[in-house]
Amino acid sequence: MMKIKEFLETIKYEHTIFALPFAYLTLFLAESGWPSLHNFVWVTLAMVSGRTIGMGANRLIDAEIDARNPRTAERALAAGRISKKQTLVFIIASLAMFLVSVYRLSPWSEKLWPIVIIVMILYPYTKRLTSISHLALGLVYLMIPTGVWIAVTNTLTLPSFILAVSAAFWVAGFDVIYSCQDVEIDRKQGLHSIPADIGIQSGLWISRLFHLVFVAALLWAGVLLDVGALYYIGVAITALLIAYEHSLVAPSDLSRVNAAFFTTNGIISIVLFIFVAVDALV
Repeated sequence: MMKIKEFLETIKYEHTIFALPFAYLTLFLAESGWPSLHNFVWVTLAMVSGRTIGMGANRLIDAEIDARNPRTAERALAAGRISKKQTLVFIIASLAMFLVSVYRLSPWSEKLWPIVIIVMILYPYTKRLTSISHLALGLVYLMIPTGVWIAVTNTLTLPSFILAVSAAFWVAGFDVIYSCQDVEIDRKQGLHSIPADIGIQSGLWISRLFHLVFVAALLWAGVLLDVGALYYIGVAITALLIAYEHSLVAPSDLSRVNAAFFTTNGIISIVLFIFVAVDALV
């Protein structure tokens, strides 16, 4: 049990809150109201197990890098509290649950699931190659709305893709902010991020640009889906929260990065889900 607890801690299991609300709001939009219990259950299991695979692979691939970074050196795998073999066992178990879940959804889900796994496994390597690794993480999150939409409708539409683009740029934007903490150690280890490669100040401006795309894509998706007023109210509140998030960080003061990253984005995901879901129901 202790090893399970250590694994869940190292993959930051509680951060599933960033991913699940986007999956759920896509469910409500795809089904124009309450999703079926069948879809809700299997999408939830696919999301949780899929994220576990991705985070587990990330920790496994980056174990040595994490061990050399003071901020991440105490993660269970980096610190040796769980082994690579044990981590791999948890990943394989999660893959089994993921496969069971996707095979309970649409026929296209059964065909496309390898793409999801490949993208999640390749993402950790991008920071070794390019500063736009943030967009690679965004690509992982782009697959949430597209994957859910395909899972319940067996189709991919322009509105669902634009919704997915919004998710991608939301995540890429806050990942840029988060990476500001590791600029010096990333440079020493030869790792790439936008702040490490072009500086924190420029990185924060690019993060703002990414988040502008996030809000614009949400609005465009709303127009394409012919949503109601509550959807747009939710987007407006989200935009205000994004502005607040950016007010918390500055090149000279990164002490509130965790508040910007964890607290504010957790609130954003929940607020957006509530307003989109209620709008779909009324």
